[in-house]
Amino acid sequence: MKKWMTTGLSAALLATAVNAQAFDNRVTVSGIAGTTGIGADLSWRFHERLGVSAQYAGGLDWDGDYETDDLFYDGDVSLSAGALKLDFYPFAGRFFLTAGAMLPDMEANVRGRANGNQTFEVGGDIFNSDDVGEIRGQLTVADGVRPYAGLGWRSSHRSGLGFYSEFGVMATNVDVSLSSSENFEAADQRFREALRREEQDLKDDAEKLEVYPVAIIGISYTF
Repeated sequence: MKKWMTTGLSAALLATAVNAQAFDNRVTVSGIAGTTGIGADLSWRFHERLGVSAQYAGGLDWDGDYETDDLFYDGDVSLSAGALKLDFYPFAGRFFLTAGAMLPDMEANVRGRANGNQTFEVGGDIFNSDDVGEIRGQLTVADGVRPYAGLGWRSSHRSGLGFYSEFGVMATNVDVSLSSSENFEAADQRFREALRREEQDLKDDAEKLEVYPVAIIGISYTF
């Protein structure tokens, strides 16, 4: 009995060693496009179930608008993000789970105008639109280093051309900074305080998006 157990254990250890030797480190390069922009992904799969990846995408810009009862905001939105992640391939195939850090630069330059009236409300108070001019500012969705988690499919288990996709979520850190085109806040304390309240109102609305959805597809080549 001991002989059979010893033989079985030896065979299992030998099979593990053979599998470990059979796996070759592989590097996969992917061209990608998605909700963070257009860019590239570089992956090093150093074990059949483990790998690391670096990614950058950007150039995703568009115009948007947001309207309240008295103010009409329009803005230019600009998105880009880099990422460093650890990838885990639970079935030693294409499917992977990933977690790491994203380095986003996601912001909008906003402008607020009176909604066709001579007066408008800022932060709950009424002001003359000629005194204030435009409300100008910056809305930051995410910047700095943000945690990220996701899953995807990457053809890094064999050499050649393949398909790449990834879906995940990144934590946001919203911030809003506003000023007036006429610098009215420097002369009027009541407006200055109202502007701070308006910043908080916009921030509260934006913070309803607690995470930013990441969706990426691409074409890859594994060496």
